[in-house]
Amino acid sequence: MIAQHFVSLSGLFAAALFIFGLKRMASPVTALSGIMTAGAGMIVAVIASFLVLFELDGTVRSHLTTNLGLAIAALLAGGGWAWWRGARVEMTAMPQMVALYNGMGGGAAAAIAAVELSGGRASGTLLLAVTIIGALIGSISLTGSFIAWAKLDSRIKKPWRFSGQRLVNGLIFLATLLVGLGVILLYGSPADTVLAVLFFVGALAFGVLMTLPIGGADMPVVISLYNAFTGLAVGLEGFALQNPALMIAGMVVGSAGTLLTLLMAKAMNRSLANVLFSNFGDTTASGGAEVHGQMKSADAADAAVNMRYASSVIIIPGYGLAVAQAQQKLYEFVKILLAAGVEVKFAIHPVAGRMPGHMNVLLAEAGVPYDIIFDMDDINADFPNTDVALVIGANDVVNPAARTDKSSPIYGMPILDADKAHQVYVVKRGQGKGYSGVENLLFFEDNCSMVYGDAQAVLSQMVQSVKDLAAAA
Repeated sequence: MIAQHFVSLSGLFAAALFIFGLKRMASPVTALSGIMTAGAGMIVAVIASFLVLFELDGTVRSHLTTNLGLAIAALLAGGGWAWWRGARVEMTAMPQMVALYNGMGGGAAAAIAAVELSGGRASGTLLLAVTIIGALIGSISLTGSFIAWAKLDSRIKKPWRFSGQRLVNGLIFLATLLVGLGVILLYGSPADTVLAVLFFVGALAFGVLMTLPIGGADMPVVISLYNAFTGLAVGLEGFALQNPALMIAGMVVGSAGTLLTLLMAKAMNRSLANVLFSNFGDTTASGGAEVHGQMKSADAADAAVNMRYASSVIIIPGYGLAVAQAQQKLYEFVKILLAAGVEVKFAIHPVAGRMPGHMNVLLAEAGVPYDIIFDMDDINADFPNTDVALVIGANDVVNPAARTDKSSPIYGMPILDADKAHQVYVVKRGQGKGYSGVENLLFFEDNCSMVYGDAQAVLSQMVQSVKDLAAAA
């Protein structure tokens, strides 16, 4: 009897922990405790799902004892693998891991739907329709997230496009919807099984075809979108199972993911439809205004000395910093500047890196204080009064073409105003273009100098240069 009461209350308690944890994740200062709180909610939900196996008198339901063993084995295998991989994943691979976990959530929702359909548990047109819709969205999220992972991990290096692709994708999606309608109408008949298989094949295929043509620059938005898909699928399957924890958690994740997706699209001054159906992000893209001037190179030591004697420095981290795993060395350099009385701030663009919040996580790993990290809207006004802007591995998010060149594919995208600083140093491995495929006009400005090299090596030289300067003094 106690177990039954616990099951009844656990859904609401777990949901409350999910919501409170998500609220705590809104700030870097409380994000860790938020993750722990949400994790506690998941533990409550898992325990409750096992207690469902018990009858009111405490005996185990005999027809579920076999599944109990499988469930425990799956929990141990999945939890053990996730713990092992999570502890070892590199920061550069964090977006890939997030994409995979998004997909796993959608796949779990689709698997629940498959069990409901094959086991004859769904009853009534409404529950059948909800189950089918959840299965569709979950399947798309599963395979779409796998393609996003492959793109982020450079397993798929270029978008895959062909003539009439949108028409083909639309026909496959429409056919999948019609087959799903057939499953609802013929549920329980022999034809239902065949249609269900075709439905899942179509849904999984559409997730692949939908994601393949999207360029790498849009993967942060895509990851966020599939996160919303997963939440929606989980919420729908929770409704089908009459599970309040799944319903509330799914709705929270779905709404948060949707809001984040729209905010990220807005940060690039583009619609979600443009993200999904345009060729933006293809590194073979061309266009842009004629470039005037030439790039000027600078030595790492000279740049370091200039920053050491500056009054203010704003640092703009990008994905190149993560690739070089140079965040620790960067913070070592920052601490030297702070000790010398230099005002140092970090400027974060909403779509910097390969996933939402990537740069914030990167800096938090290095121990950078939260109070010197600022979002784009909060710091852009400071650049005109800043002595030095240091750009590390960022490209499109500091390209002035977004403000001035109407022919540029990034025109209208809000950027960090690094070019308005008195002096700009850009740490970059070479003269390559960003994900948008257009030339960065900042690199040709009179106040900009390029410091070529791997970020780890360049920052090591900078640290050593200011240390040698202090020793000589």
